[in-house]
Amino acid sequence: MSEQKKQLVEIKLSPDQTEGTKATVAQWLKRTGDAVTQDEPIIELETDKVMMEVVAPVSGILQEKWVLEGEPAEENKILGTILETGVSKPANEREKQAEETPNLGTNPLPRKNPTAGLPDPPSTFISPAVRRLRQIHQLDLSQIAGTGRNNRITSRDVKAHLAAGDVALSPSPSQADVVPQTDPGSELIPHTPMRQSIAEHMQHSVQTAPHVTSVFELDMTAIIKHRQQHKQAMADAGVKLTFTAYFVAAAVQAIRHQPQVNSQFHEHGLEVFRHVNLGFGTALGDDGLIVPVIQQCQNLNLQQIAAQLTELTAKARDNRLSPKDVQGGTFTISNHGVSGSLVATPIIINQPQTAILGLGKMEKRVVVETHNGQDMMVIKPMCYVSLTIDHRALDAHQCNDFLTHFKQVIETWS
Repeated sequence: MSEQKKQLVEIKLSPDQTEGTKATVAQWLKRTGDAVTQDEPIIELETDKVMMEVVAPVSGILQEKWVLEGEPAEENKILGTILETGVSKPANEREKQAEETPNLGTNPLPRKNPTAGLPDPPSTFISPAVRRLRQIHQLDLSQIAGTGRNNRITSRDVKAHLAAGDVALSPSPSQADVVPQTDPGSELIPHTPMRQSIAEHMQHSVQTAPHVTSVFELDMTAIIKHRQQHKQAMADAGVKLTFTAYFVAAAVQAIRHQPQVNSQFHEHGLEVFRHVNLGFGTALGDDGLIVPVIQQCQNLNLQQIAAQLTELTAKARDNRLSPKDVQGGTFTISNHGVSGSLVATPIIINQPQTAILGLGKMEKRVVVETHNGQDMMVIKPMCYVSLTIDHRALDAHQCNDFLTHFKQVIETWS
């Protein structure tokens, strides 16, 4: 008996896989009793920020699943076990058969395979969750592009395909049991783990920190001129030079001038960071919002910042971000103007940070300037810039001092 226990290998998450994020088992990619190969993906996890895969630590037989689909997968929690013998036990075979064969009573009627005749996807493996969605919606999986490892189709890929085609997603039995009564003329869309996490994070932030916002006006003339002169050269180097790159670089300069903005509030004191790990909000359409983080921004020039923005934005929209790409932020920028917003207030602070910078839509406005002692109306490309602070940690002095310096950097760029 002791010999068999030595052959059982536990499947666990290491701290660097989640790095503090909440993870949920989206789907098991293998059935109990299936043979697995070391480093082969066996579990698909969905965190509040990214999709990730757990690989088999050894080769053998998947013995048990201790955490099922939809349940939380915590750091160092045993998700399941693998038997290194490579021999499937009769009990495992019975469990595997039970998973594949529904209980239809003592006199079951023959059932037709609802997916018979449908083309298979390019990937040779179809996970149970994808198979269920395929059966429910009679999908041709060969028409869906996979974003998983080796272009494997994930459940998120299928749901994105269904949403794009305006096909309603059917809740799982566990969801259906807790779905509240709704109006006959409405549609209830189940929350994704990402949406649930966003809701919890935002609610926690407003309950924790008293939010105060200052708004300044920003003249974009200087950076527009600089961008026109350099964007082609950067494009030739494979880098997209956006206004956000200037905002990031100017925020770093303003943090150097007013470092307390780059901090975390503790009951016993204010932790001020020497490094600037700057996160930037990236919208994922109806799926929510994610905040990739540019690490050690204080050591990067404009082109390096732009390159990081280009890479991380592409990874975010292609669902290729790793947990490390969204961890460790000390300050955040929300460029909400890209979607047409002039002012957004308060922008919810990304806890446990103490401030968040907001940039509105750039538009031409009439402003008054003094030339030769005379007031004149001129047209300028302007936008509103705001800083929302945790008033436990910062006051108006630090907030307005930061914005004054940020404004100066942008308006005198050369």
